Parts: sequence; C-alpha cells; structure tokens
Amino acid sequence: MALGNLLARVSTRPLAARACRMSTQSRSYALSSYVVSPKELEEALNKNAPSPISTDPKVIPICAAWFMPNDPEKRTGIEAFKKKRIPNARFFDIDGVKDHESPYPHMLPTCDLFAEAMAKMGVTKHDELVVYDAEELGLFSAPRVAWTLRVYGHPRVHVLNNFKLWVEQGLPVETGPPLIPNITTYKVPTYNTDMVVKYAEMKTIGYDYGKEGAEEIQILDARSKGRWEGTEPEPRPGLRSGHMPGSTNLPFQELLDPKTKALLPPEELKKVFVSKNLDPAKPIIASCGTGVTAAIIELGLKEARFGSEDDRRFTNKRSDKDE
Repeated sequence: MALGNLLARVSTRPLAARACRMSTQSRSYALSSYVVSPKELEEALNKNAPSPISTDPKVIPICAAWFMPNDPEKRTGIEAFKKKRIPNARFFDIDGVKDHESPYPHMLPTCDLFAEAMAKMGVTKHDELVVYDAEELGLFSAPRVAWTLRVYGHPRVHVLNNFKLWVEQGLPVETGPPLIPNITTYKVPTYNTDMVVKYAEMKTIGYDYGKEGAEEIQILDARSKGRWEGTEPEPRPGLRSGHMPGSTNLPFQELLDPKTKALLPPEELKKVFVSKNLDPAKPIIASCGTGVTAAIIELGLKEARFGSEDDRRFTNKRSDKDE
C-alpha cells in the first residue's frame, strides 16, 4: 500500500508539470475583438503585467507610428515613439521591415526578415499584439502593420482605437529612450498569399475592366479625391496621380471620426460602404499609394463584417525570393 502510494506520487509529478505547461500555452487570452478600446487594452495589460522571469505569453503594445515622406514638420515614427508611448511598447519600423530590394516602398519583406524583426522586438509567437499609431494621427499606419502581422500568420493581433484617446483619457505613458527587449526566437513563418493581390493580377483586372465575362471585382482606393482624380500630385516625386479603371474612391478619412480620428462604429462603417454602392457578395480589393492607408479600408471592412473575408484582399507585393 505504501509502495503504491509512493509510485502514485512519483508518477503524477510529470503529469502535473505537463498540465502546468499546457495551461500556460492555452491560457485564455485577454482580448476577444480585433479592434480594441484604450480601456480594454489597459485592463489587458494590468492582467498581464510584465515579469523578467516569466515566459508566459504576454500582451505587447506595438507602436507602428509612421509619417508621410512629405510631412511638413519632418516628423518620424521613431521620434514619436520616443516622445510618448504606451509603457513596455515595442516599435515596428515600416520603413525598415520591408523588401529592401524592391524599388517600391513598403513592399512586404521576406519571411526571414520578418522573423528577425519580431525576434529583435522581443516577441514570441504566443504573445498577443496590439498595434497602435502616433498620437497626432490617431489611426493611420497601425492597420497596415496589423495586416502585415496577420499575413505572416501571427495568431493574436489587434488594433488599438486609438492612442490619441489613450492619452486624452489619462492612461499611462512613458517617454525617452525605450528599454531594449531581450531577443527571442521567432520561427520563420509562412506567407498567406490569399490576402494579397500581386501587381500582374492587378494589371489584368484593370485591362479587363468593362469587358464581357470579366470578374466583377470592386476596387477601393483610399487616397484623396484629388489624387484619385489626377488633379493633385502624389506625395512622392515622379509618380502620376489618377486611378485604375473601375476603381471607387473611398478616402480613408471617411471611415474615421473627424474629431477623435478613431475608426467609426460598425453600423456607421456599413453605411459608408453602402453609400459607395458596394456589393458585399462580390470580391473587394483595397488599394492606395504604397500600401499603408488601404489597410484602413481593410480594417473597416473587417470591423463592419462587410463582405466575405475570403473575398477581401489588399494590393501589395512581397519579395519574389520566397516564391
């Protein structure tokens, strides 16, 4: 009897250890919706306070601050990050994590480069990431970074709506040079080709517009009306303004509250899409200049649940080296 009890105690120890590991990996995540409010993020961060000795999955704010190249104040994302950020946030550099061999800005990076960037930010595949923008812009480049994270298969990604409100609501911030996170091991991911429309396909869609038998694909252009019409110059020298045949102009600002610069509620988003005569039963492609603000349209479609997620794509191109 004593021997049986001893064996039972010995044999249950590894089982308990395995159960502990399983509970760590399958813990209930802090956030359930893709777009989260400042209050929701604050509560999630309080429940997942950072610990230097813990290896549990974490909720990590990711600053995606980025400014247009013709910004009159010459602001940069990294300067905005150092000036004011959510405590323990990491910085995702849109101009750095990209295809450096492409002549076009913001083309998707190789899988190896993406994994290296995530490791340097101290992120693991189990962490829950909440992407946010510069305070001044409200919602601008964070949807693009969140979309990029999803393209490379990070399982838990959210967008904060938004850092401007976070600051106005008096939630905690930190300033100055950030702490350098410990480098992690981030497994090189695969790339979800179903989320991206490549250049050759977009050319075919443009050439086939209006032809009998051509697929009815709705193209939404997030640029300003002037750039879409060709009456205003592009912010980058040498680029022509104007639009693809058959595209619909939907300046991304129409999806944001003009005062708070936050994404509109789902029902109001639906009204905007309906006002553009969009059909949720047909495929939708979001586009813009270099693939940043088009992600705001994609975010709005996702939040409003407008159309099938399988039929919503985004114009951007990754490096051909991984194909």
